[in-house]
Amino acid sequence: MPEGHVIHRLAARLNEEFRGAPLQASSPQGRFDASLIDAHTLVRAQALGKHLFLEFSDIFVHIHLGLIGSLRFEPAEDVWGQIRLRLVPDGGAGDIAANLRGPQTCAYLSPAEVAAIVERAGEDPLDSDSDPDALWARVHRSKRTIGSLMMDQSYFAGVGNIYRAEPLFRLGISPFTPGRALDRAEFDALWEDLVKLMRYGFEHGRIDTVRDIHSPEAMGRAPRKDDHGGEVYVYRRAGQPCYVCGEEIALRKVEGRNLFWCPGCQRD
Repeated sequence: MPEGHVIHRLAARLNEEFRGAPLQASSPQGRFDASLIDAHTLVRAQALGKHLFLEFSDIFVHIHLGLIGSLRFEPAEDVWGQIRLRLVPDGGAGDIAANLRGPQTCAYLSPAEVAAIVERAGEDPLDSDSDPDALWARVHRSKRTIGSLMMDQSYFAGVGNIYRAEPLFRLGISPFTPGRALDRAEFDALWEDLVKLMRYGFEHGRIDTVRDIHSPEAMGRAPRKDDHGGEVYVYRRAGQPCYVCGEEIALRKVEGRNLFWCPGCQRD
């Protein structure tokens, strides 16, 4: 499932290239009624966590990519696959199309329904209006582990498995630490690292979490090869040696998701 920086990048590109002009909207797959927004102007695209909202006057399209969904920007003449929603700036051949395939959600919402989703969402590290003080108060009251809380979108909006595992490792925090056992300095450092790493992901389109001293060049090792790209400390490195202490990276299934950590660097 794409993490929050991907959704923010999609919103930014939609605002840059599709906003402010009428759009040709269609559903080649036939599973979405695009007539309500066809020939209408995109007011703005907005990301919150893993939610993407497309605002058209008094109606919104709510998109959640889920596990297999994608929103790709492709040549308008290149139509392939099961496209749930297709947006093309009016103007004809040669334009770029935004093609949505396989989303978990693609539905119309009223402004009130959007507000309800926003109200339920947690704090988004990529949203300048987020309130880490309010998040700290909730985390500090919780008996749940910080590894569990970070995957809860009503706490940390947009954080997924990679952005859960990597900041915890970088700060030496065990994912099994109860939220109420963290002190304020640890929480603040965790939030600041999330903001830093996710901003990098937004700006560069890839996730890199290793510090310079642990880069392939500095350590004389081969670059990581993975569909997700980027250099990481623990994510998808189970059984491999930790770059810092040499202990094997551990893996455990927790709440249906793979949890990666270093038992040497992240002691309970």
